Amino acid sequence: MAGKRKTNPAGSTNSYRADVLRVLGALKVATADQIQRISAPHLTFRHADKEPASKQKQARTASHTGALSDMRKHGLSENGGSTETGDTLRNLTPKGLEAASWELRRPATEMGSTARGAGSSGASHPMAVNETVIALLRPKPDVAKLADDPPHVRAAAQAAVETPPGIGTIGSYWTEVPLPATGTWNAPGKGGAQADVVLTAPQDQVPLLFIEVDNCHETAEELAAKLEKYARFFRRSVKDTDGQERPMWCTRWTVPEHEYGEAPHPPVLLVFNHIGERNPNRTIPRLQEFTRHLWQGERMPEGYHSYDRRIPIVVVGLRPLREHGPQGPVFFRFGRDRPQPLLDAIGNPRFAAFLAREAEESRVRQEEYQAQLREVAREQAAKKAVEAAREAAQREARRPACTGCGSRFTDERWEAAEETDWGRPVDTHPHLCDDCKAVTVASAATPGRQEEHQEPLPEWARQEFMRFPRRPRCTECKAAFTDERWKAVERTGWGPVPMEARPTLCGDCDLQFESDLDQAWGVSSRREQHDQEQVQEQAVPRPKSGGWFSRLRS
Repeated sequence: MAGKRKTNPAGSTNSYRADVLRVLGALKVATADQIQRISAPHLTFRHADKEPASKQKQARTASHTGALSDMRKHGLSENGGSTETGDTLRNLTPKGLEAASWELRRPATEMGSTARGAGSSGASHPMAVNETVIALLRPKPDVAKLADDPPHVRAAAQAAVETPPGIGTIGSYWTEVPLPATGTWNAPGKGGAQADVVLTAPQDQVPLLFIEVDNCHETAEELAAKLEKYARFFRRSVKDTDGQERPMWCTRWTVPEHEYGEAPHPPVLLVFNHIGERNPNRTIPRLQEFTRHLWQGERMPEGYHSYDRRIPIVVVGLRPLREHGPQGPVFFRFGRDRPQPLLDAIGNPRFAAFLAREAEESRVRQEEYQAQLREVAREQAAKKAVEAAREAAQREARRPACTGCGSRFTDERWEAAEETDWGRPVDTHPHLCDDCKAVTVASAATPGRQEEHQEPLPEWARQEFMRFPRRPRCTECKAAFTDERWKAVERTGWGPVPMEARPTLCGDCDLQFESDLDQAWGVSSRREQHDQEQVQEQAVPRPKSGGWFSRLRS
């Protein structure tokens, strides 16, 4: 403990010193009261009962005052004068800005200046800028840190938590940011502007907002000239890292792309702190007329305005901003006739409503189209089912039946019975089912059963010398020979009639064999015999009629 006291005599902790670095790194110059209200708002409720107000302020800012004292000892911060109310102004040294860049996670080159000497004239403008940031932030107390405090303290803190939220965190705000119309970011040239505050809070639907704070010391013409510098900066294009020309502000800040090809410039918020001699109620109408060419949109047939290449200019008073915050309807946008919340004022609600209608109509059309596709698919499926049923019925009607038992063939038996080889059925019994075919084949293969079913010999077969003592069967189809075929194959070859070439085949199988042989090779023996007979008839001339030989023949 003694070592810590020696390093940090004021007894500050790391968390409070980090609070100071974050606030002063963003605001550049602030009082201990402002640092406490931004980084530790719960202390405001813990010491709310103290009297008078000076003791209350001293109690709630004691922790950060000690942190500032220790940081001044380490060369990180310094006192920069005092405000008109007597509060000491604090700012960081170059060493402190480097440390703040780590806390804010910003490049050291973008931290800006140290704001040294800002308090020489009371720093009324920086204080108004800080109060604007606090009004937009609306810091919420951490109720968990008040667990040991009285119930009324926790109740007051809880009521503050339930108020409308602010926008962003302290790390979302940048102050005194140069907007170079010429030159570079680090070395801006003449003719550019310098934004009092730049707010980047995409998590709260504010991707980019430029803020100008006026203590009502400037005229409408001076404010219009400043907005002209903004327009000049927004129109400036530079070559990006990919070689494409883009607006210069797009190379540092990122905003979502707008629909329908619109590219409005970032909005500018003018905050009027009425402490000067100018009346904002008179300044604002004149400023609106002077800058009409910068903000006026184009009326579209769909009922919204297009603000392509236009600057949304919004005005608000610091007092109503403190009271209502960014969620309150206290923001007036040039060209509109009623106050709105900040998000509506910097946006385009009618355009958003048009896009929502377009999306809804597109969704409805897509659903109707999908419903039509499903209906067509159902109709096609029904047609296919009917067609399949009709084809199945037709196929069942064509399914053959066994000539033996009358049962319908199975699919496998039907396929086997229809198989052909060179136009001839492969199956030996295509008209029988598997069971009947097995019985028929077994009957033909068993001699005893074959003799039982032999019919008696015909009369002509008993009188002639027979080659086949029983009626033969075709070796191909197993069918019994007819009497004519049996007589034909009984020829022995001794007479003038030649013997059959295939006596083991029935007449139908013999004709089928001749047909296949003729189709395959064209050498059918019947065709050769027919051709030879025709040749012989042409070679032997017939005798002429008349004469004694013809009378002898007759």
